[in-house]
Amino acid sequence: MPKHGKNYTAAREKVSQDQAYAPEKALELVKETSFTKFDATVEVHLRMGLDPRQADQQVRDVVVLPHGLGKTVRVLVFAQGEAANRAQEGGADYVADSDEWITRIQGGWTDFDVAIATPDMMGKAGRLGRVLGPRGLMPNPKAGTVVAAEDLPRVINEAKAGRVEFRLDKTANLHVPIGKVSFEHKKLNENLAALMDAIRKAKPAAAKGSYIRRITLTSTMGPAIKVDVNLAQNMEAKEL
Repeated sequence: MPKHGKNYTAAREKVSQDQAYAPEKALELVKETSFTKFDATVEVHLRMGLDPRQADQQVRDVVVLPHGLGKTVRVLVFAQGEAANRAQEGGADYVADSDEWITRIQGGWTDFDVAIATPDMMGKAGRLGRVLGPRGLMPNPKAGTVVAAEDLPRVINEAKAGRVEFRLDKTANLHVPIGKVSFEHKKLNENLAALMDAIRKAKPAAAKGSYIRRITLTSTMGPAIKVDVNLAQNMEAKEL
């Protein structure tokens, strides 16, 4: 079993492994125990009471965090004609409107964080599944990234403002970033509340028993901090 460094060990000593903290206190500890020289990302990990093998127990949705993620989000849009113009005017960093873009991406170019497509471009975008799929960049209607031309400016703006997708993985977990350690405590708290509200609303009708079994907060390379599930589920999201 690998040994942890002295910085991690010192940070972990500030956290009780047997206690589930109130969300506000857990966020304080995340900030306090972060020891990286860079601005670490704050992440939420949720163990769900769902069976990922069952189609009617899937969780996949998006949430617009009120204070974003604290990073510049590069958006690529697959669109042609008037839709391409709307994407450009809407603030897209790249507009893939030709086969040259498809070839470029097939060659391994993925210098963007979010990919959006209009329905008529999904035939071409679909050819990039092997490249974009493993990176979580493939446009998908369920994730709200396949949209009509008139909706492009709104979706592009949301992506840049802090639109985050969450999706149940094969081990029945959700892993979602909610900001940076440098964020004010209030902003992290409001981002967490927005996420919890979105997860509550995304609960499948077929879910049985405990929907959320365990919640853990952590910063990049930092120790895990357990969160009281009941308190977290009752957080009130701020109206945007």
